[in-house]
Amino acid sequence: MDYQLLQIVAFLTVIAFGGGIKRTSAEACSSNDLEGLIGFKNGIQMDTSGRLAKWVGSSCCEWEGIVCENATTRVTQIHLPGFIEKDLFQTQMMGKLSPSITLLTSLVILDLGGLVGLSGIIPQTIGVQMPNLQKLYLFGNNLTGLIPESIGELPNLQELALHENKISGSIPSSIGSLKSLKSLLLYSNKISGTIPISLGNLTNLVELDVHDNALNGDIPNSIGQMQALEKLDLSSNSLSGNIPTSLSNLSAISVLYMDTNSLEGTIPFPSRPGEMPSLGFLRLHDNHLNGNIPPSLVYLVSLQRVSLSNNKLEGALPSSLGNLLSLTELYLSGNSLSGQIPKSIGQLSQLMMLNISNNLIEGPLPQEISSLHNLQTLDLSFNPLDLSSFPEWLPNLPSLSRIHFAGCGIQGKIPDILQTTLSPIQELDLSVNLLTGTIPSWIGSLSQLYLLNLSRNSLDSHIPDSVTSLSDLGVLDLHSNKLTGSITGAFDIEQGTSGGSLTYIDLSDNNFSIGVEEIGAGKQVHIQFLNLSHNLLKGTLPSSLGKLNSIHSLDLSFNDLASNLPAVLANLTLLERLKLQRNHFSGNIPNGLLKLTKLKELDLSDNVLQGKIPEGKPLTDFPGSSYSGNKGLCGKPLSPC
Repeated sequence: MDYQLLQIVAFLTVIAFGGGIKRTSAEACSSNDLEGLIGFKNGIQMDTSGRLAKWVGSSCCEWEGIVCENATTRVTQIHLPGFIEKDLFQTQMMGKLSPSITLLTSLVILDLGGLVGLSGIIPQTIGVQMPNLQKLYLFGNNLTGLIPESIGELPNLQELALHENKISGSIPSSIGSLKSLKSLLLYSNKISGTIPISLGNLTNLVELDVHDNALNGDIPNSIGQMQALEKLDLSSNSLSGNIPTSLSNLSAISVLYMDTNSLEGTIPFPSRPGEMPSLGFLRLHDNHLNGNIPPSLVYLVSLQRVSLSNNKLEGALPSSLGNLLSLTELYLSGNSLSGQIPKSIGQLSQLMMLNISNNLIEGPLPQEISSLHNLQTLDLSFNPLDLSSFPEWLPNLPSLSRIHFAGCGIQGKIPDILQTTLSPIQELDLSVNLLTGTIPSWIGSLSQLYLLNLSRNSLDSHIPDSVTSLSDLGVLDLHSNKLTGSITGAFDIEQGTSGGSLTYIDLSDNNFSIGVEEIGAGKQVHIQFLNLSHNLLKGTLPSSLGKLNSIHSLDLSFNDLASNLPAVLANLTLLERLKLQRNHFSGNIPNGLLKLTKLKELDLSDNVLQGKIPEGKPLTDFPGSSYSGNKGLCGKPLSPC
C-alpha cells in the first residue's frame, strides 16, 4: 500500500513540475534517437552556443534542447533555435543538416530555426519517418534543394516554417494534404513554378506567406476556399493573370499583400457589402492593374492601409473613399487617375499619409483637406494642379510635417506661410515648379528639417547663411537653379545629435564659383552623394576631400578646377562613381586610385592629365572614353606608352 501511495505522490510531483515535458532520470534514451542526435551533432562543425558540446553520454533526455516522453523515453522535441530568448543571444551553427535526424520517429517539434549557417537539404523521407511532427521550424538557415514531396504525409503538422533559406524547385502539391496546417511560411527563398491548386484544401490555414520568391502563373481560384485564412502574402513574385474573384470569400482575411507582381485586369473585390469584413491592410502596388478604383472598396469597412500605386488605374477618385473611416494610409501614386480630389476626403479623420503623386489630378484642391488633423504626409507631386499659389490652409494642418508638392505649377517666391506651420516641417519638396527669387533666410528656422528639395526652379542669389543651423538635414537638393556665390554653407551645417546626418548634396547646374576648398573641411564628413557638376567652380581640390570616407558618388565635372588630382582620393574606398571630366586637372593619375575597388563608373576625360595610367583593376577595366581628351595619357586602355 505504501508503495502504491509513493507511486501516486511521484506521479503528481511529475505533473506539477512538468514531468510530461522533460525526463529527469539518467536512463539511456532510445537507441534510434541517440543515433539520430549523434548524427546531427557530427554534421555540425561549429556551434557558438556551446549547447552541442554538452551532448555527452547516452542519456540524451538530459541534453540541453532535448525533451523526452517519460513513459517511452523517446525524444519528442528538439529546441535549438538560433536566437536564445532568455539571454537575448543570437547563436550560429555551421555544418550540414544530417539525414539521421529522421531516426527520431517520435518527434513532435523540431526547432532548428535561425541558426544561420546550417546548410544541406531537407531529408527526402521526412514525411515517412516522422509522422508525429506538429511543428517544423527550419527557417533562417542556408538550406538548399527542394521541399520533399513526402512532407505531405505529415497528418499532424500545424506549423511549417522554411522561410529565409535558399530552397528551390516548386511547392509540392502534396502540401494540400496537410489538413491540420495553420501556418505555412516559405518566403524569401528561390521557389519557382506555380501555386498548387491543392493549397485550397488547407481550410484550417491561418497564415500563408510566400513573398520574395520566383513563383509564376495565375493565382488559383482555390485560394478562396481557405476560410480560416487571416494573412495572405504573395508579394514580390512573378505572378500574372487576373486577381481571382474568389478572394471575396476570404471572410477572415485581415492582411492581403499581392504587390510587386505582374497581375492584370481590374480589382474584383469586394462585390457586395459584408465581404472581407476584417481586411485592414491591402497592398496591390507595382502590378499592371487597370480600370477604375471600384466604389465598392467602401465595403471594406476595416481598411486601414491601402496601396494601389504604380498600376494603370484611371478615372476619378470615387467619392465613396470618404467613407473608409478607419483609413490611416492611402497610396495611389504612379497611375493615370484624373479629375479632382473629392471633397469627401475630408471625412478621413484618421488619415496620416496621403500620396496621389504622378497622376493626372487637377485643381483646385478641396478646402476639406484642412480637416485632416492627423495628416502627417501629403504628396501631390507631379499632377497638373496648376497651383499658381500655395494653399493658405495647408500650414494650419496640426500634424503635417512632410510636404511634397513637386511639379504642381507653383509660381512666385517660396511662400512665407511655410515658416508658421503648426507642426515642424521634416520634409519639404517644391522641386520642378516655377519658383523665383531667393531662398529665404527663415529656412534656417525649420529646426527639424531632414529633406529640402528646391531643385529645377529659377531661384537666384546665394545659399543663405542660416542653412548652417539645419542640424537634422540629411538631403539638400538645389540643382538646376540660378544660384551663385559660395558652396561653403552646405559643408558647414551644424552636426546633429548623431554626429552629422547630411548624406546627400546636389548643387549641380547652377552658377556657383567659390568654396571648393571647404569640401571635407566643414562639419559634414558623412556625405554619401555629392554632385557639384556644371557650375563655375575654380581652384584646387583640397586634401580634406579625403575625409569623406563614406562617399559613394562624387561628381565635380564641367567646372574650372585645376591642379593635380589629390592623392587622398585613394582614401575614398567606398566610391562607386567618380566624374571629374571637363576640368583642367593636370599631372599623373595617382597610383592610389587602384585602391578604389568598388569603382563602377569613372570619367577623367577632357582634362590635361599625362603619364601612364596605373596598371591594374579597376582602372584598366574602364573604356578608353573614360580617359579620352587627355593628350598626355597613355597605357591600357589607351595606346601603349
